[in-house]
Amino acid sequence: MLTATDVQLFYGETPAIRDAQISVDRGEVVAITGQSGSGKSSLLYCLAGVVPVADGEVRFDGRVLSYMDDDELSTLRRERFGFVFQYGELLPELTIEENAALPLRLIGQRKGPALAAAGEVLGRLGLGKMRRRRPSELSGGQCQRVAVARALVHSPSVVFADEPTGSLDTGNAAAVLKEFLNLARSMGTAVVLVTHDEKVAARADSRYTMCDGVLSSRAREATTT
Repeated sequence: MLTATDVQLFYGETPAIRDAQISVDRGEVVAITGQSGSGKSSLLYCLAGVVPVADGEVRFDGRVLSYMDDDELSTLRRERFGFVFQYGELLPELTIEENAALPLRLIGQRKGPALAAAGEVLGRLGLGKMRRRRPSELSGGQCQRVAVARALVHSPSVVFADEPTGSLDTGNAAAVLKEFLNLARSMGTAVVLVTHDEKVAARADSRYTMCDGVLSSRAREATTT
């Protein structure tokens, strides 16, 4: 479904990604591990069509992202992709229900059905009774669950997660990650996550390791639950 072939990226004259090759199947959870500055987040944003590659190609459902114009890429990210960031990035003036419903509102769904769908996903993440609260009234782990709900509410094909539990303590990180991946798998949504945490990577179906812009070949994980 999603592939990168011989992808290269430079910041000035400095190579950030060197001839990366990666493939993501439908419903698969793929982890990209590596130290800070290794290039893993840069690769994630190339795969999501946020950062254009210098050479090589990224394909999604057979279409080369670099051949798509800005409007087509925006539509793709809005309708087929979801995103989870390290710090959630929720809008403080909205309730968590309204935050979670944003992707549906952006693709034109009416407010009532969008909020109902958001409430359902929040309920599956244990936040159904809190849906009218604002982010300031929630803990860090709860806010990250809202970010997960927002990423999955429109049933995207792929969710891109950049250190999705990096801002949480160990207990909250494990709980949020488990709920995130279980929900994504139940929906048939693929997940591409970058992390420096081996415990996070171990929950993926397969992993790649990045070092100084060089991506290793795929390794299958023995444990996927």
